[in-house]
Amino acid sequence: MYLEQIKTILTDTLSLGDAGRDLTADSPLLGALPELDSMAVISLIAALEEHFDIAIDDDDISASTFSTLGSLAAFVEAKRGA
Repeated sequence: MYLEQIKTILTDTLSLGDAGRDLTADSPLLGALPELDSMAVISLIAALEEHFDIAIDDDDISASTFSTLGSLAAFVEAKRGA
């Protein structure tokens, strides 16, 4: 459920265009997408907070959270359930 929404937010935030449609749950993000730099991570977090009405603390953020699209979706799902 969250995966497709997050894929859309990620694609829009990073301006991935057509390349964003090819992302799957196993698609690596951090280190694999040159567009996902530190400033883009901040923009992405803000977009996720706004879209899903969640608060993401600095302590919540780790490289493993942004490892794959699936790990990011699982993180958002856990935040929504909290």
